[in-house]
Amino acid sequence: MTEPLLLTDVRLPGKSRKGQSPAVDVLLADGAVEAVTPSSTKRPPGVEVFDAAGRWLLPGLWDNHVHFAQWAIQQQRLDLSSTSSAAECLTLVRGAVQQQQGGPLVGYGFRDGLWPDVPSAAALDAVSGALPVVLISADLHCAWINTAAQQLLEVQAEQDGLVREDAWFGALEKVQNPADLTSEQYARVARDAARRGVVGVVDFENTDNISLWPHRVSDGVDSLRVEISVWPDRLQGAISAGLKTGDPVDERGLITMGPLKVVVDGSLNTRTAWCWDPYPGLDPAHPHACGTETVPIDQLQELMGSARDAGLSAAIHAIGDRANTAVLDAFESLGMTGVIEHAQLIREADFPRFAELGLAASVQPEHAMDDRDVADAYWADRTGRAFALRTLHESGVALHLGSDAPVSPLDPWCAIASAVTRSRDDRQPWHPEQSIALEVALAASSRGRTGVRVGDPADLVLVDRDPYTCSGDQLRSMPVAATLLGGRFTWFGLQ
Repeated sequence: MTEPLLLTDVRLPGKSRKGQSPAVDVLLADGAVEAVTPSSTKRPPGVEVFDAAGRWLLPGLWDNHVHFAQWAIQQQRLDLSSTSSAAECLTLVRGAVQQQQGGPLVGYGFRDGLWPDVPSAAALDAVSGALPVVLISADLHCAWINTAAQQLLEVQAEQDGLVREDAWFGALEKVQNPADLTSEQYARVARDAARRGVVGVVDFENTDNISLWPHRVSDGVDSLRVEISVWPDRLQGAISAGLKTGDPVDERGLITMGPLKVVVDGSLNTRTAWCWDPYPGLDPAHPHACGTETVPIDQLQELMGSARDAGLSAAIHAIGDRANTAVLDAFESLGMTGVIEHAQLIREADFPRFAELGLAASVQPEHAMDDRDVADAYWADRTGRAFALRTLHESGVALHLGSDAPVSPLDPWCAIASAVTRSRDDRQPWHPEQSIALEVALAASSRGRTGVRVGDPADLVLVDRDPYTCSGDQLRSMPVAATLLGGRFTWFGLQ
């Protein structure tokens, strides 16, 4: 239990849009907000006092979709994010091979959707020789691997040297097992998140989260709350353990059981998102012209039904509009609520169904900025209903903002900025009619909390700017002075 703490001279964003909000004092005790009162020189005895010097206090931020281990590992990999062609990737690999001490060489971050050239196993072999090389796409849905890596991972690449979807997911853990990272590596990443005002994440890493996360907490990874997911191959283990969504998993109550995670289609950049219409340039008769149904819907319903009966909720990955229709149908047939992850392309008739079925949409606004050009190319006549945050919100759907880290940075301020402005890198806003108001974005990043209120958890972030007066760039670079989790500082940036 944390000692009581009084935050003095605090301002609450949104209290007054005309001029500055009045200063208040906020008393934290027993992990919760105990009182919010007008600022005073009176100080309760025996209470630690922190002078916020007029800074702005908000509910702590959540990233509602991360792959935590991949985010930690990504920072150790060859950065391919700046490449715009297969040739540029090969140039980076050639230089890295010369410096590599042992293997495999792993790169991350290429986006090949608009490349002017095409990858091939032969081209990668030519620059890498016998060293296994694995180049992971930014969306995590495919990898470009050479012959040596195919042998190492016991996987067969396609003609272009790429391994996609289920075949790749099965090999990903062999590249670097999340269990091999040290607790200090995880702690460092958790502290970095706290520096950006993050108090919690929903972890969709495909690994043994149930045993790994409590072990990390006991080793000092205690800067975040974590909701953990379970994937289909570990579902029966979670059921046998008697775990239900919302149950605490560790002794400190930082880790809670979250949902079953199922991936039913691919991604836009990999052109495997399952759509009603074929992708341009592909023969409509091709079996994957409209993308890929990675889990048959009858199998999905069986998995979801097992989870529901055991008290577990469901978070289902659906990117293409056909995938979203099928997942909505599955939730409806089972009478089950939960979350659709990504919800990037949706048929007009399906928008109201989210709210009618009591479903939330977990969305990643930075993906719209990353993929706007790919969407214009492959969903050319459909982008008005792609990444459609405002339509979802106005349809009564609860939004959960996230990053899908490492696909986008684990930084909610980036997601908030993109959701509000639909712009980045000085480009014109992309479909600005789908922007959402700042208060909606903040609530969607803080578990629906719209302010600091008595009785709320003392999970808070103190920032140097009033977000309601910020431009998009100022939101994206928001200076965070301090972050508190249950009333204790997990980040303190003041001298």
